[in-house]
Amino acid sequence: MDRPQSYVIGIAGGSGSGKTWLINRILQHTGPDRVTVIRHDWYYKHHPHLPSSDRAPVNYDHPDALDTALLAKQLRALLDGQSATAPQYDYNTHLRLAQTLTIRPCPVIIIDGILIFTDPALRAMMDLKVYVDADPDIRFIRRMTRDIEHRGRTRKSVVRQYLETVKPMHDRFVAPSRRYADIIFPGSGQNDSVLDLLTAKIDRLTQ
Repeated sequence: MDRPQSYVIGIAGGSGSGKTWLINRILQHTGPDRVTVIRHDWYYKHHPHLPSSDRAPVNYDHPDALDTALLAKQLRALLDGQSATAPQYDYNTHLRLAQTLTIRPCPVIIIDGILIFTDPALRAMMDLKVYVDADPDIRFIRRMTRDIEHRGRTRKSVVRQYLETVKPMHDRFVAPSRRYADIIFPGSGQNDSVLDLLTAKIDRLTQ
């Protein structure tokens, strides 16, 4: 099989490390016609058979919580020039939404997620792997702010989840995946030097 035309960039790193900032700045530079983004957390497994009280305690920071095989299958379709129908996820109910998102092939595809480097099949389809690093305190503060302001969580529940699953899974899976990165983006995750490098690369690919 010929090498697909799309260029795949994986952007990983701990929760709150600055991945969204970096991706948003890339999109501001390139626009949506040249770059499309697929987020790993759209692919959380669907558990409608569980009551809501049993869905909330699930360890959503473990690789097994995500249907990475479906993401890899849809990425292969995009690389073959086909559209894909990505699931969408509701963080409040811990269920997939009825609506989906149609993703069309694009010259550059960015895969975003804390655990994307842990899956060998998915990792093998990436042309460039970027790990966004940040101090644990910064990551925790950003995560708490996001979950309280945008996901309706309480401070107590955020702290409990961080101690019970987020930090242990980060130490077990996310941080070790740095070894697969081609670029480690240090500091707070808001660094114009790496942004300039990535946008220049995308410009060369899409001219």
